[in-house]
Amino acid sequence: MSHEPDNIGADDSVDCEHDASTFQGSSEQVIQRAAALLRAAGEPERLRLLERLGFGEACVGELSEELGWGMPTISQRLKVLHQEGLISRRRDGKHIYYSLDDDHVLYLLKNVMEHVAEDH
Repeated sequence: MSHEPDNIGADDSVDCEHDASTFQGSSEQVIQRAAALLRAAGEPERLRLLERLGFGEACVGELSEELGWGMPTISQRLKVLHQEGLISRRRDGKHIYYSLDDDHVLYLLKNVMEHVAEDH
């Protein structure tokens, strides 16, 4: 596969033949938060936790049993995901139950998994 270099320099202009609208990107704050969220979800074990929580809430003990990881490790991973707003927690007696924060997180996970599962 050959890659041809871009020959567009500072003095060159792009001559496109289509209607182009002015790009109005997200604010710097939104970009930074989105990048932090993706970094938190981007570690395989945290992604596995998110995938599991997509099937329903669970406490640390349940997650430890299901995934075969130690409870301190799971707690640390859950802390990172919670800090970035990917998961929520609720207390019921002595147990804390974790779940995906909202449907946006579920859709994000499903879209990513479907995208990488496709043949490209």
